[in-house]
Amino acid sequence: MKISVDNYSEEELQEEGVFDWPVRKLGEEKLDWYYEETELCYILEGEADITTEFELITVRAGDFVTLPKGLECVWDVEDEIEMHYSCE
Repeated sequence: MKISVDNYSEEELQEEGVFDWPVRKLGEEKLDWYYEETELCYILEGEADITTEFELITVRAGDFVTLPKGLECVWDVEDEIEMHYSCE
């Protein structure tokens, strides 16, 4: 189970309606997380390391992140994160 990190143009993000999604903020902390459904996130601000049993990914402003259903991970937020998100 892998995390996908992409970079989309402003136009592509608008076509997907990303800027209409709710906003979530995470402070500088470590969080254990389990995804009961696939979550899509567009990082507006900040930076975090996401660790799974398979990989360590760093996400930062401008990244479009897909976190698959069933994923268990730890978010280590180094710089407060603000993101749009949607669950499928």
